[in-house]
Amino acid sequence: MDFEWTAEHNAFRERLRDVLTRTLPADWGVKSRYDTSSEYVSKYSRTFCPMLAKEGLLIPHWAKELGGEGLDGFHHWILGEEMVAAGEPRSYQYMSVNWVGPTLMKYGTKAQVDEFIPKIKSGNFIWCQGFSEPNAGSDLAALSTRAERTKNGYIINGSKIWTSGASFANHCFMLARTGGARRSGVSVFLIPMDAKGVEVRVIPNYIGERTVHEVFFTDVEVPEEWRLGEENKGWDIVTHVLNLERIGIPRYAFSLRVLDHAIDLLKQRGKYSDSAVQARAGRAKAACEASRHMALSIINERVNGRPASATTNVARYALVTSDRMIAEFLGDFLHDDLVGGNDPMIMSGYRRTGSVGIASGAAEVQLDLIARNLLQLPRGD
Repeated sequence: MDFEWTAEHNAFRERLRDVLTRTLPADWGVKSRYDTSSEYVSKYSRTFCPMLAKEGLLIPHWAKELGGEGLDGFHHWILGEEMVAAGEPRSYQYMSVNWVGPTLMKYGTKAQVDEFIPKIKSGNFIWCQGFSEPNAGSDLAALSTRAERTKNGYIINGSKIWTSGASFANHCFMLARTGGARRSGVSVFLIPMDAKGVEVRVIPNYIGERTVHEVFFTDVEVPEEWRLGEENKGWDIVTHVLNLERIGIPRYAFSLRVLDHAIDLLKQRGKYSDSAVQARAGRAKAACEASRHMALSIINERVNGRPASATTNVARYALVTSDRMIAEFLGDFLHDDLVGGNDPMIMSGYRRTGSVGIASGAAEVQLDLIARNLLQLPRGD
């Protein structure tokens, strides 16, 4: 596959870089610490994303009739590369653009589309994802949060864990069991985070300020119009979301920037002449470039209307591998900076790798899916 960018794609990238140069504060790195989950970045996103919307750069890949620019999926990926490389000033609003909006357009009722798509387009609406549970993380189909039928809709009880950005989200895209066991009894609900009975607790962690949370649902009254799609048919929606999410963030874009910064620091300190250090840096960079190539192959499949396949899992695992190689490089050769914590880019480059092998399905889950669906290997006893 030829990944040579067109003149249009290159012009789009330059336009994005110009916007970032003009709008990001001069002390962006110091204030944001490149932490997507920080209160500072989440607040900043509510100014930054409306500006992107005004520039026609928030949802460029959406159809024009839905407020987008009608551009191809490669424009969307370029948008992601530039935003991630800059430290993701959209905060968790990237989820709205990457998969929440497209999923609502595919499965939502007209009323749901009319309610939520304008909010997403405004650039001032943040979603969180209520999928994982204490006993249903890697095995998502084992979820136990329950939505019981009532005369007017449902009553939801249960909890979610590892929910990114929940403490400043407006709405939760969540799963609950409405029927029998496993995948056949799952439904999707769109829950306001200020609904009565919803409680959020931040989980202290080293990855980011508000990266992960617990969310508790206690007798939450849910009208039927808050359900997305048919009752007990939510697994098709889950599959759609996961395919978009697993290759949705070009994590390598920031990792490459961190690696270049690390190499510059080592050169300044006279510690880059060692051939072993250079070799490790070269392998890490090659891994990032390989993960980029794999991700672009998935975007090419989407652009050409091909169905999702197990190569998505391969591409996701490539992202996991390259991010871990960057973290190991930082740990081995810039450990004093990690202990000191004075360089925001080095710290973020290391910390964020703590989630890459867990988010969107654990790395081991990706390997299992590759074995089953790509290599067609038999199940073990």
